Amino acid sequence: MSLGPTLVTERLILRPPAAEDFETWAAFAADSEAARFLGGPQPPEAAWRVLCTVTGAWAIAGFSMFSVIEKASGRWVGRLGPWRPHGWPGTEVGWGIVRDCWGRGYATEGATAAIDWVFDALGWSEVIHCIEADNFASQAVARRLGSQVLRQAVLPPPLSQPVEIWGQTREAWKARRGG
Repeated sequence: MSLGPTLVTERLILRPPAAEDFETWAAFAADSEAARFLGGPQPPEAAWRVLCTVTGAWAIAGFSMFSVIEKASGRWVGRLGPWRPHGWPGTEVGWGIVRDCWGRGYATEGATAAIDWVFDALGWSEVIHCIEADNFASQAVARRLGSQVLRQAVLPPPLSQPVEIWGQTREAWKARRGG
């Protein structure tokens, strides 16, 4: 049973997370550099709970992050997409890609598909990205997506960290994308 849609881009397949994603999800979550701006590295037990939370959000909210599958290899290479847990500062599309795939444009490619989907299917009026002030790589992705800094916020507990809220309206996105 699928909890949500599968989105396909030139190089990626975005689908709701599945049990078979756990080993690579846990390895990603344990990587101190890859997890640096995602709450820090986590042991497998915590990664399991996050995977289940993200997957459960599909059933509860009707949307959540997608597992990012590299088309060419079939390998799990990250998670990205819509995210708005209770107390979150807005309707976010976020991303996290495994370190050996950084610099390939996967975050931008996948986030573009996810943003199209949330505006078209979910009817969101704004997309944000919660980015720490020293996360220059994610700021570059946000710029490539056409987003800009909108405001400052503090993420809800247990994260409780200050972030810059980058984003744009549906109208700005559609104008930039040509309709």
